[in-house]
Amino acid sequence: MIIAQRELDYVTQLGNPIKVLVTLYAPEGSGKHWRCRFTINWPNGVEESTTYGVDQFQAIILTLQMIGARLYFSDYHKSGRLYFEKPGSGYGFPVPKDVRDMLVGDDKRFDGNV
Repeated sequence: MIIAQRELDYVTQLGNPIKVLVTLYAPEGSGKHWRCRFTINWPNGVEESTTYGVDQFQAIILTLQMIGARLYFSDYHKSGRLYFEKPGSGYGFPVPKDVRDMLVGDDKRFDGNV
């Protein structure tokens, strides 16, 4: 079951806008074994991954951090043409501590070591 989606924008080299849909699915599991799935619909194909936690909250938090890391490590981010709301503002996803030096815009202001 989908619990959240966010549309990012990517502008091609020719200036054409493309939507990049990030989808978060509800955690599944029981006891201390939970998994949370997400997809990122990149312009070149869909990336699907799963993150695991000891409860539903940890599975969601780790999945959100994984999404943030995947966005920041992507070639789309490196191009400078991927954004949420406005260019250079970041994506609104948390990242693991060792990735915070890569944050830009509002992400850096709210989650970075500024």
